Amino acid sequence: MENRSNHVLVGSVVLGLLVAVLGFVLWLSQASGEKKQEYDIFFEAVDGMAPGSVVTFSGVPVGQIDSINLEPARPDRIRVRISVKDSTPVSTGTTATIKGVGFTGVSQIQLDPPAVEKGKPRPSQRPLTCPEVNMERVCPYGVPVIPPKAGGLGALLNSAPELLERVSTLTQRVTELLSTRNQESLAAILENTQVISREFAERSDEIAATIADARIAIRQTGDAVEQMGRLADTSNSILERDTRPLINDLRHTVRAAEASMKNLDAAVTDVRPGLQAFSKQTIPEIGQLTRDLREMSDALSSVAQRLDQQGVGGIIGGQTLPDYKAKK
Repeated sequence: MENRSNHVLVGSVVLGLLVAVLGFVLWLSQASGEKKQEYDIFFEAVDGMAPGSVVTFSGVPVGQIDSINLEPARPDRIRVRISVKDSTPVSTGTTATIKGVGFTGVSQIQLDPPAVEKGKPRPSQRPLTCPEVNMERVCPYGVPVIPPKAGGLGALLNSAPELLERVSTLTQRVTELLSTRNQESLAAILENTQVISREFAERSDEIAATIADARIAIRQTGDAVEQMGRLADTSNSILERDTRPLINDLRHTVRAAEASMKNLDAAVTDVRPGLQAFSKQTIPEIGQLTRDLREMSDALSSVAQRLDQQGVGGIIGGQTLPDYKAKK
C-alpha cells in the first residue's frame, strides 16, 4: 500500500512538472513571438506557389502563404490567404506581385508600398483594414484584401495567350515574306544592285571627271557672282556720284516751273475780265462787220461783172429793154 502511494506521488510530481514545462514553453513562445496579421489576395494564376511560400515586403521576408483556394463563384480567380508580421507597414495603396525566385520555378509573393510621384512628398499612410460599412463586398472573407499588381510572372502569365498569338502572327508574316515569289524578287533586286554597282565601278573615271567639271563650274559661278557684286557696287557709286547733281537740277527746274505757273495763274486772273468783255461785246461786232464786208464784196463783184459785160454804159445808163414786136 505504501509502495503504491509512492508511485502515485511520483507520477503526480512528474505530471505537474511536465505541465509546468509545457506552460512555460507556451508562455515563452508567446512572449518571444510576434502577432500575425492576415490578408487575402486574389490572383488569376499562382503557378509556382504553395502553402508555406515566402511573403516579402520590398524584398524583406515578413510572412508566409497560409492557404490557396479557388473562388466558387469565379473560377478564374484564386484566393491566397497570407499572414505577415503585425509590424509590417501594409497600408492603403499596398500592392501584391507574384515574383519568381531564380530558375527553380518557385514563386513568392512580394508586397510593395504605395508608389510616390517624383518631386512630391509621401502621403500619410493609413493601415489597411476592413471598413465597417459594406464590409462583405470589400472584405468577403473577413480580412483586408490587398490588390494584385500586374507585373513580373503574373503579368507574363496573363499576357501569355496574347504574346503567343502575336508570335504566331509574326511567324506567319515572316513566312509570307520569305515565300518563293518574294525570294525571286529579292534575288532580282540584288542582281540589279550588283549590275548598277558594276556599271558605277566601270564608269568611275567618267564620274570623277564629271564631278571635277562640276566643281570648276561651281567655282566659276562663284567668281561670276562676286564680279556681279562688284559691278553692282560700282554702279551704285556711279549713280550716286552722277545722278545726284542731275536730281538737284531737276529740283531747281521744278521749282522754277512752279513759280512760272503761279505767275501765269495771276496773269490769267488779271486778263479774265477783259476776255469776258471781248467775248461778249467785241466778238459780236466783229461778226457784224464781217457780214457787212461780205455784202460790200458781193456788190463790188456785181459792179465788176457789169463793167466786164457792158462797159461803163452798163453802170451809168439803165438797163436796155429788148425790142417788142406785136403779134399779127
